[in-house]
Amino acid sequence: MQHNSHEISEGNPNDFALFRLGFRPFFLAGGVFSVIAMGLWMAQLVFGGRIVPPGMSPMFWHAHEMIYGYALAIIAGFLLTAVKNWTGIQTLNGTPLKLLLLCWLLARIAALIPGPNALLLGMLLDNLFIVFLAVALTVPVVQAKLWKNMAVISKIYFLLIGNTMYALGLLGIFADGQQIGVFIGLYMILSLILVLSRRVMPMFIERGVGYDVSLKNHAWVDISGFLLFLAFAVCDIFLAQPALTAGLAAALFILHSIRLYGWHTHGIWKKPLLWVLYLAYAWIIFGFGLKFAAFIFAISPSLAIHAFAVGGIGMMTLGMVSRVSLGHTGRNIMQPPSALGPIFAMLFVGVCIRVVFPLLFSGHYLLWIALSQALWIAAFAYFVYIYAPILIRPRLDGRWG
Repeated sequence: MQHNSHEISEGNPNDFALFRLGFRPFFLAGGVFSVIAMGLWMAQLVFGGRIVPPGMSPMFWHAHEMIYGYALAIIAGFLLTAVKNWTGIQTLNGTPLKLLLLCWLLARIAALIPGPNALLLGMLLDNLFIVFLAVALTVPVVQAKLWKNMAVISKIYFLLIGNTMYALGLLGIFADGQQIGVFIGLYMILSLILVLSRRVMPMFIERGVGYDVSLKNHAWVDISGFLLFLAFAVCDIFLAQPALTAGLAAALFILHSIRLYGWHTHGIWKKPLLWVLYLAYAWIIFGFGLKFAAFIFAISPSLAIHAFAVGGIGMMTLGMVSRVSLGHTGRNIMQPPSALGPIFAMLFVGVCIRVVFPLLFSGHYLLWIALSQALWIAAFAYFVYIYAPILIRPRLDGRWG
């Protein structure tokens, strides 16, 4: 049975509400998985364990699972919830939502089982999950004729292309498939974050600082930023033109710095749910700067990737998940759990250690990686501990969802 958001749920606060709306199971599963996946990567890379099946690149496994496993789970939860808000049409809940989660979960398990059959099954399950998700998001948007939102949903279809490329590379059918698939995934998720941040961050800040403020936005920054990012992604993935990629990265660094400067007001630094998003956006900008710097100076391209991934995606998703989970369970977002400040700070320090320390003290590279992994694990484990009861139990206001 489907429920509209205005319906009152029956039962007591101890009821099990995990499958009432998409954000609940996917935020929880994504959080738990990010701890497990980073722990496995630490065991493999730092301690020399044999975690990833033979014949599979541990580095590509790590990249794929953080992008198509962790990040896509968070995006699934966010968009299933957002589309319900945009359209007023109930998105997946109950059994269909359980099946979508099961598909994602089985794909994560299959990626760790040796042998070509498990490999093939995992890739099919991953693609099935993305198709299932894309359709579940597209149908209500089309029904409501909200065509402008298809620009957001379309990125899920590009993730399907990216995952297929990765699969073809893993099967040995397409030589650079794994790398291309991983970068399509990374840049599509960054693109999603940039688009959704433009929609919600100024609103969050204006409503959240506790005083009247009107933030600056420029249409020319929005349009040129979108077009330049598209050119940057295509150039970096397919054209092998490092000078052009670096030039586009420099332009994006300037454009997004202008945007972020226009969003600044002193009150954000008193609110963890605001400064975490602001600093996450700053890490994406820093990533563009490192992309440019990698062309000029001999620095590792992986530093820019991790500024995007750990700083941009990691901090932005954790900040958004923390906020959305409160708002959609009937809690006061102006009074978030006091643990959020330390959780976000741990993740921020982890990004600094992963991205900045290797530039300054390159002799201890493995130590910096291990410390940043430990801080990621600690931050997400603490988040899961605080938020699991919130995500499992019904809304405080008795509404469905």
